[in-house]
Amino acid sequence: MTAAENVCYTLINVPMDSEPPSEISLKNDLKGDVKLKTEALKKVIIMILNGEKLPGLLMTIIRFVLPLQDHTIKKLLLVFWEIVPKTTPDGRLLQEMILVCDAYRKDLQHPNEFIRGSTLRFLCKLKEAELLEPLMPAIRACLEHRHSYVRRNAVLAIYTIYRNFEHLIPDAPELIHDFLVNEKDASCKRNAFMMLIHADQDRALDYLSTCIDQVQTFGDILQLVIVELIYKVCHANPSERARFIRCIYNLLQSSSPAVKYEAAGTLVTLSSAPTAIKAAAQCYIDLIIKESDNNVKLIVLDRLIELKEHPSHERVLQDLVMDILRVLSTPDLEVRKKTLQLALDLVSSRNVEELVIVLKKEVIKTNNVTEHEDTDKYRQLLVRTLHSCSVRFPDMAANVIPVLMEFLSDNNEAAAADVLEFVREAIQRFDNLRPLIVEKMLEVFHAIKSVKIYRGALWILGEYCSTKEDIQSVMTEVRRSLGEIPIVESEIKKETGELKPEEEVSVGPAQKLVTEMGTYATQSALSSSRPAKKEEDRPPLRGFLLDGDFFVAASLATTLTKIALRYVSLVQEKKKQNSFIAEAMLLMATILHLGKSSLPKKPITDDDVDRISLCLKVLSECSPLMNDIFNKECRQSLSHMLSAKLEEEKLSQKKESEKRNVTVQPDDPISFMQLTAKNEMSSKEDQFQLSLLAAMGNTQRKEAADPLASKLNKVTQLTGFSDPVYAEAYVHVNQYDIVLDVLVVNQTSDTLQNCTLELATLGDLKLVEKPSPLTLAPHDFANIKANVKVASTENGIIFGNIVYDVSGAASDRNCVVLSDIHIDIMDYIQPASCTDAEFRQMWAEFEWENKVTVNTNIIDLNEYLQHILKSTNMKCLTPEKALSGYCGFMAANLYARSIFGEDALANVSIEKPIHLGPEAPVTGHIRIRAKSQGMALSLGDKINLSQKKTSL
Repeated sequence: MTAAENVCYTLINVPMDSEPPSEISLKNDLKGDVKLKTEALKKVIIMILNGEKLPGLLMTIIRFVLPLQDHTIKKLLLVFWEIVPKTTPDGRLLQEMILVCDAYRKDLQHPNEFIRGSTLRFLCKLKEAELLEPLMPAIRACLEHRHSYVRRNAVLAIYTIYRNFEHLIPDAPELIHDFLVNEKDASCKRNAFMMLIHADQDRALDYLSTCIDQVQTFGDILQLVIVELIYKVCHANPSERARFIRCIYNLLQSSSPAVKYEAAGTLVTLSSAPTAIKAAAQCYIDLIIKESDNNVKLIVLDRLIELKEHPSHERVLQDLVMDILRVLSTPDLEVRKKTLQLALDLVSSRNVEELVIVLKKEVIKTNNVTEHEDTDKYRQLLVRTLHSCSVRFPDMAANVIPVLMEFLSDNNEAAAADVLEFVREAIQRFDNLRPLIVEKMLEVFHAIKSVKIYRGALWILGEYCSTKEDIQSVMTEVRRSLGEIPIVESEIKKETGELKPEEEVSVGPAQKLVTEMGTYATQSALSSSRPAKKEEDRPPLRGFLLDGDFFVAASLATTLTKIALRYVSLVQEKKKQNSFIAEAMLLMATILHLGKSSLPKKPITDDDVDRISLCLKVLSECSPLMNDIFNKECRQSLSHMLSAKLEEEKLSQKKESEKRNVTVQPDDPISFMQLTAKNEMSSKEDQFQLSLLAAMGNTQRKEAADPLASKLNKVTQLTGFSDPVYAEAYVHVNQYDIVLDVLVVNQTSDTLQNCTLELATLGDLKLVEKPSPLTLAPHDFANIKANVKVASTENGIIFGNIVYDVSGAASDRNCVVLSDIHIDIMDYIQPASCTDAEFRQMWAEFEWENKVTVNTNIIDLNEYLQHILKSTNMKCLTPEKALSGYCGFMAANLYARSIFGEDALANVSIEKPIHLGPEAPVTGHIRIRAKSQGMALSLGDKINLSQKKTSL
């Protein structure tokens, strides 16, 4: 084991700019007063940690510092004796250590419990059996000390000594078992029980079976250890389950949240009976509701979601949907999002009605709350959840629609847009609800504040108003929303009306105007905020048009054309027909006139002029062909889109259920409990072992079937084969950490001293610690580990050199420069999905864009897209149906998210240049957008590097 890999218990922060003191000045300080000694001892410890040997100070410290009784010095001495070299180069114990050993024997019999306890803690770290042997009687005696601090550290010391040098205390398990039976303190019992679990599991089980009924009365730290023991025993020997499962059930009622959490997790692994699953799920739900920390809520929610993944458990959880919805009382958006998703996955025809009632209440609650910034997003989530419920259970739609329609007049455009999308789908799919939806739509129409929502509502009314009365109502609403016409003349009159001389005000009354609704609007010439007043009085549609938003006018023209054509087919009287068409044409003409005038903030666009003119022409001719196009084709294209969307959802649900269904092959072996070997019973991995490995970053990733996808793929050669020192590194990326395992080989016949790996980083990387220097024998090799922290997703570079001294040479230090190590950002990017609306919003918000020109040898559009998806870890948001078929060009949206929560968007626009023949490669552009510059640039570099397909 190299010096760099020695286990280090002590980490001390060192100011790098301080000058290291000399050995003589340290000796003098160590002979001074207590304060000087303390400072000097600290300096000595830091110097030894940095690789200095300082053998001359050992006797000085033994003579002048060791006898002192000062607590700070005692504590520092413990650190000093832990790190100081205790053996000669040939491995024999230093003579001076006998004196140290005697000092520690006295400390173990010291009347002060702090000194005793901290000395016992220090003994846990000693690796020299000769030093420990004379101290054994004193350590045993500490088990009877009056203070629990000493007793619990004595248990730990006995445990580590028993584990490392069993011959020093062969009867430790028996000794600790007797101690445990008589012990009263919770922390001492926990340590003793922990030792028995690892040293002698049978004794631990014997003790547990004697006190299994009192488990609820124990402290939470001991209860946690008991849960772990039961899990391990039942995992190794499933026949023991019946004996301990009652104990786990009891621990679900523990007062400690940690114990409840662990007990619920253990219960699920031990039993798949519905009662056990229900008890565990109920326990998880209680934890989520009672715990205030959002991180805890999210972790426990994840456990519930894991439970749901199991097909046999899903049925049990379906009965708990209403309990799960209690979690919605948490204000955190992420928690609510996960809860709603879980409830939606579990909803069935049995409980959908209750779910909808709760969601409706939640929606109404959000109506009056404005203080929380996430309220709008939460409302949007609720709308989407209700939407999904009504699509899956059409009977619910009639209950949901009236509540949601209120939101069309909401200031939050996102929630209103979701409601609109839902209403559009509902009105198309459920014929019986059309009258209700149209009626509600007409009610809220005048209150809509957002132009985008207004356009959508206009379209729905124009498409689905089928009775004469409804058509008349739409026209009335439009007139009301447009205000007095012709617009240009009335606006000019208004302007001149407002600019009358001021003296008139004193003579006559203020000017009175009659609004469209038949009410009086009084305007005073002395009003200081006239423009604001004018804005307020303006009807919504008129306001949109005067702001220069003429796209809504084009939408209105289409709606008017549709209802006019439908009115003509419904009403037989020529006079009424002509009057209705004339009114519609008048509205369009007055809007065109307004667009061409100088009144709006922005003039009308040519596209909108064309659209309105086309509608005027259609109404003037009223041909049957146009009637079909306006009143039938539009609706067909909507129904095509909705059916494609529904098909896609069903497909993804089918894939999901296929994933979860456990298929049993006809030739699968049947396992008989009585005939199976003990170790074969536990097919599941040990959860405690897995979580420990995950915490240490040693998770065993399942390697791909491809033999090239092995560890060797990540080995980077750092120096040449002919360099005096050869080095190569294995780069292991584990979330936020990068571990470089560097192999250094001395290729010379000299001994290399102070061989140091010096590293530096570029980008958002940070070197955690400086690797220690090594001494390499001729042709010897060693492994050096270096840790690097990652702070964000961008391409990082690690570079550096290896410096060393050749023994006996008088020259300066030698240096070998290393090749750069490029950190691949693909280790941090994961595919993710978002809705089209979210994608467009992010696309508009993100300020960094990187445009990459397609330069590839791939000749097929779809193949190129798949290649880009594979090499960038992004997910294609454009549905498969939209990409199928062949038309010579393709556009697709891609999305991914990094483990740091950064979003990356990409838009692929590619085409196949037909004029260059069938073998011509794909051309086009990929635009990448991200919030941070590093992300956008790094992703662009990655695409550039991997565009071309390598020929195998």
